[in-house]
Amino acid sequence: MDMNDQGESQNVEDVRGAGGGGFRPIHGVGLGTLALALIGGWVFGVSPMQVLGLLTGDGSQGVQSAPSGTQPAPPADDAQAKFVSQVLRSTETVWTEAFREQGRTYEDPKLRLFRDSYPTACGEGQAAAGPFYCPNDRIVYLDLGFFDVMTQQLGAPGQFAHAYVVAHEVGHHVQNLLGIIPKVNAERARSSEAASNALSVRLELQADCFAGVWATRSQKEHGWRLEPGDIDTALRAASQIGDDTLQRRARGTVVPESFTHGTSAERVAWFKRGVDFGQIGRCDTFAGDL
Repeated sequence: MDMNDQGESQNVEDVRGAGGGGFRPIHGVGLGTLALALIGGWVFGVSPMQVLGLLTGDGSQGVQSAPSGTQPAPPADDAQAKFVSQVLRSTETVWTEAFREQGRTYEDPKLRLFRDSYPTACGEGQAAAGPFYCPNDRIVYLDLGFFDVMTQQLGAPGQFAHAYVVAHEVGHHVQNLLGIIPKVNAERARSSEAASNALSVRLELQADCFAGVWATRSQKEHGWRLEPGDIDTALRAASQIGDDTLQRRARGTVVPESFTHGTSAERVAWFKRGVDFGQIGRCDTFAGDL
């Protein structure tokens, strides 16, 4: 993708020089934990789904507050940070307009670049867990090293695949503003484990769909262009972190009732649905069958 002429967001913060404390489970939402689960299975010989359980926790341990106040912007000569800032800016303009069409007001999230670990309002953010959105402080957390994981481990190189990651996490912010995340969390709290997992699947697939909405609307409204194969790499990233793919690699079998993010085919289908229609209303993963 080519975003050379696009503006940059003023909401990117760089705390890569700061460190965190001891490990606490992350209670945000994102697709990075799945990549860690996959790689953990390869490198350490443990089940990816076991790693997922350790990362998401059960909320019994306390979470710490994120540092308050204004954080520094990334250096002007950091090409990766600039690209992330351009993608974030494009999400801001797209969702501002999409919310305006519905008579709503969009509130921009912050995107915080960190390295290794960093305290958040959803727990201690770990670089190994990949990018995630914390609804408690409305910040997307990203270690840029995750892009190397996508290229080298997930077979998803290229800027558009990386932009998809940012757009997916911003999709969770959209859900938070629409009241979807609080509603789902309340429902999960009184549901069985299988029903709770099923709700998580629908939440993640909707974020994929919202990422597709961003992609198609941003192209039309802001003039950046997709290069041949861009969407294929984003879809490859989505398919590689589907629950069925992870489980099949870990244990050779698939247990649908334990899914929390959806199958590879579902993730691809909902992302493409967002691309095809470009409308929030077309991303209702909570209505009917997936």
